[in-house]
Amino acid sequence: MKAFLIDRYAKGAALRLGEVPEPELREDEVLVGINAASVNPVDAKIRDGEFKLVLPYRLPLILGNDAAGVVVRVGSKVRKFKTGDEVYGRPAKDRIGTFAEFIAINEADVAMKPKNLTMEEAASVPLVALTAWQALVDRANLKKGQKILIHAGSGGVGAIAIQLAKHIGATVATTTSTANVDLVGSLGADVVVDYKKDDFENVLQGYDVVLNSLGKDTLEKSLRVLKPGGKLISISGPPDPEFARESGSGWLLRQAMRLLSFSIRRKSKRHRVSYSFLFMKPSSGQLEQIASLIEAGAIRPVVDRVFPFEKTNEALAYVETGRARGKVVIAVR
Repeated sequence: MKAFLIDRYAKGAALRLGEVPEPELREDEVLVGINAASVNPVDAKIRDGEFKLVLPYRLPLILGNDAAGVVVRVGSKVRKFKTGDEVYGRPAKDRIGTFAEFIAINEADVAMKPKNLTMEEAASVPLVALTAWQALVDRANLKKGQKILIHAGSGGVGAIAIQLAKHIGATVATTTSTANVDLVGSLGADVVVDYKKDDFENVLQGYDVVLNSLGKDTLEKSLRVLKPGGKLISISGPPDPEFARESGSGWLLRQAMRLLSFSIRRKSKRHRVSYSFLFMKPSSGQLEQIASLIEAGAIRPVVDRVFPFEKTNEALAYVETGRARGKVVIAVR
């Protein structure tokens, strides 16, 4: 099968299009013929070697972290799916590889594709929607009437998180550029801060939750908009001791992660708020709930551009500009 791979970690390097064997199917996995895959910032970070200590991949490695397609074969212990099912999913972190014609994925990491979406639209959903769900529902326990600030509302995670927060019944503020003010408003944002005109930390106050996907400066400024008891959740780091424990890292790496987040945890304590780092996990059950919300019209995917499979490198470069509105997708078939 054709696939886009990396042979070594190298910042900004092009992926190599090559012929590789079809993945071996384990007894609890389904083999999915991939119709479409989405491109995420994490793909560039893996290629650049940013996660090589935490996620020790064996190279060469097929990149790609979520997809939609058709089940072509099932393992002997698979009970939820059959050949011909249209599915979407996010493989486990040690089983990635959706920039390819096929992927073997655990049945616990895929769900039936939302019926009202095309394959390209469905492929745009899993990673960002699971991230939004686990941040807002699992970690923040967001409630109706609460106030949440979602940074980068026109980005992949932000666009879904705004809609999910509105569905829950929260008041939603977001940051974005002038060009995307109308987009985030159409997704349901109640308060829109144009970061080219205003500093969000001077405009917003008394918030229950902040979802951060940006850098260190934004993370620290976010403390000022939270009320005592508020929650600062970051998907862009730094990793905290809880993540270090969950990741099964060695003692030395756990201490390094503890040190990386020491400053923001200390500042959070001073502001009487909690800080946590979220690294999303696959979940068939959550994808099923997300599919129900999509089919009910509560959430819609936002797709900026669809690239043909052979232009995967161009798709990744476009994501790296940081200017994509919503998601960038690769049409594999």
